[in-house]
Amino acid sequence: MKIMLYDDVPNHTRTFIARAKQGLFNGTLFTRVIPGFMIQGGSPDSKNAPAGARVGYGDRKSEIMPELNKGYFHKKGTLAAPRQDVSINPNKKSDMSQFFIVHGKAYRPGELDTLELAANQKARKKALNEFYYPVKSEMDSLKTADPKTFNERVVEINSKIDSVVRATPGHLIFTPEQREAYTTIGGSPHLDGEYTIFGELIEGFDVLDSIANQAKDAYDRPKKDIRITSIQVTHS
Repeated sequence: MKIMLYDDVPNHTRTFIARAKQGLFNGTLFTRVIPGFMIQGGSPDSKNAPAGARVGYGDRKSEIMPELNKGYFHKKGTLAAPRQDVSINPNKKSDMSQFFIVHGKAYRPGELDTLELAANQKARKKALNEFYYPVKSEMDSLKTADPKTFNERVVEINSKIDSVVRATPGHLIFTPEQREAYTTIGGSPHLDGEYTIFGELIEGFDVLDSIANQAKDAYDRPKKDIRITSIQVTHS
């Protein structure tokens, strides 16, 4: 697999390159593979792990602060840093001792609409209570009495509701670029905004598919070891 690293996520890219040049990933395993989601590898506890052992716990000493970039999202082939749960890692620090590559799945447009509705339901309900329900009777009357004014008011009200949703932390509105990627090559949109992305796969998608679909145990470790022989760093 060949991966392009991002220059505008400097600390993650620099740290990954340094670890790769030191050979810290060499001999480690892909410890967690989930088709339609991602493959994860590099954890130091996997290097000489016996068959069937639970591995992939990473190294808390290798954590760095996140570099979340809204321009990047978890399309298929995305390279990102895993982390511990926010309950013990509230700052979403990245564990650079390992990494994951998104496998993902392709979504229908309607499925993305449903994800948006679910994520924005609370904010949208608040906005409806503020901007729509107080004038509902008036709007019902306008619909037949003055359709032109009704349509103008609908646009105005929807604009206010949209503003509330967009201003709400944790809101979800897919960009055209996200919709294009998630409905064609696929990805894992539920990860967006949660993990630092610092590169993407540009060659070897067939290898990604092959690893993701390996037989695995109850803990998602491949039954047959998939070992990282080496990670070579080159510059264009």
